[in-house]
Amino acid sequence: MATAICYGSNGGGAAVCFHHQERAYDTGTLIGALEELRGFLGGQKATLLWDGLPAHRSQAMRRWLASQRSWLVVEPLPGYAPELNPVEGLWANLKGTELANLAADDLDDIVAAAERGIQRIRATHGLAYSFLRHCGLSLW
Repeated sequence: MATAICYGSNGGGAAVCFHHQERAYDTGTLIGALEELRGFLGGQKATLLWDGLPAHRSQAMRRWLASQRSWLVVEPLPGYAPELNPVEGLWANLKGTELANLAADDLDDIVAAAERGIQRIRATHGLAYSFLRHCGLSLW
């Protein structure tokens, strides 16, 4: 599962983009998820805060990102700094609510629970911004 929290500039709202697949993410599947993110954003520009996952740093990813500079800026997070990543707050929220004590029969049950949590977060005014504030970050 991969998630992006998209914060609007100039006081705009926040949007949560959720992507899931059965296999582990690699460079190719991350590029696919980012292409979906571009569509989700409807042409708006984005700045992506990224941790040090090896697929984020591959040569193929670097080439792809270089070709996307018209809409996407990448800012790397310091090495192992989950406390600076707003998405970690989102995952903690899901794990403490929809995914807490979940004894799923299969992967589809887990994905469905995560999707319910994403919908709850989207519908809870200000919750996505609380993940940003918890990291000590702001847009202004």
